Amino acid sequence: MTTENQPQYGPPQYAYTQQPRTTSGLAVASLVLGILWLGWLGSLLAVIFGHIALGKIKRDPSVGGRGLAIAGLVLGYIGIGSFLAWMLFLIGLVGASSTA
Repeated sequence: MTTENQPQYGPPQYAYTQQPRTTSGLAVASLVLGILWLGWLGSLLAVIFGHIALGKIKRDPSVGGRGLAIAGLVLGYIGIGSFLAWMLFLIGLVGASSTA
């Protein structure tokens, strides 16, 4: 008896379906706080949440939102920088007016 004419059966072939990626809530929060600014507190929280979100995204490939976290970080750092610039400006004004 030859096996040439018999059909060969293998393991069933399953289609691979990729799980949908979830967006990190911290990345979204970082972006929103960076946009709203809310004085120095919002910018500080945007930076903190952005760094935490990037860490989680790096550890778990099923979590997305890297661009949102980076945008929140950039806006947060700009907000902190502008806040510090205003504080230095106001200190300079106070110092200049007290010496006159």
